[in-house]
Amino acid sequence: MKIALIGYGKMGHMIEEIATQRGHEIVLKIDVNNQRDFTEENISKANVAIEFTNPDSAFENVMQCLEFEVPVVSGSTGWNHKLEEAKNYCKKNNGSFLHTSNFSVGVNIFFEVNKVLAKLMSSQPEYDVTMKEIHHTAKKDAPSGTAVTLAEQILSNLPRKKNWVNQSASNQEELSIISERTDPAPGTHYVKYSSEVDDIEIIHTAHSRKGFAMGAVLAAEYISNKKGVFSMKDVLNITSS
Repeated sequence: MKIALIGYGKMGHMIEEIATQRGHEIVLKIDVNNQRDFTEENISKANVAIEFTNPDSAFENVMQCLEFEVPVVSGSTGWNHKLEEAKNYCKKNNGSFLHTSNFSVGVNIFFEVNKVLAKLMSSQPEYDVTMKEIHHTAKKDAPSGTAVTLAEQILSNLPRKKNWVNQSASNQEELSIISERTDPAPGTHYVKYSSEVDDIEIIHTAHSRKGFAMGAVLAAEYISNKKGVFSMKDVLNITSS
């Protein structure tokens, strides 16, 4: 498989390492220094593009790939307000698109555990829920995309919480997400339910970026010959709700 890397920072380098180990070829690398090379002629050499940039450029990068009819996998976070527009464009034009807030296999299993726990807690009003996420200081969005996904899952399954805030909650209807930035920290996410008698906590801790990179390559392999809008649940064949 021939891959275009849109974004060639630390994640891009790790994806390149994993992809080449799996027998794939990197045919295009785009970063801030050669954006003029992001052309239809150049990217058409790829079977799939993997996009890891930042919230300010992710939407345009994804749309460019879709316009050039190249399947695109995106792990950039912080642009959820434009995500549905990209998905709708993909469907309308029979493209291929996969976006996730986290490619890690472990995190996607963590997502499923989070939803089940929130459903169980919906009938246990004595428990309050809070969240915390810790990332490296170069992380550009807060809360992290993974934390937002976890929070939205909780809101969907725990009716007593109405919205999340990136600070300590001021009332019982708010779900608090505390964001900490420290080095080195690939990423840790906590969801904690507390009552007067006990606590229940689920935690995911990434030890390196390798898990994210592997997931991105698996996602690229999955959508390279498919049409539609996909998620990591499709890639990992996760069938639970």
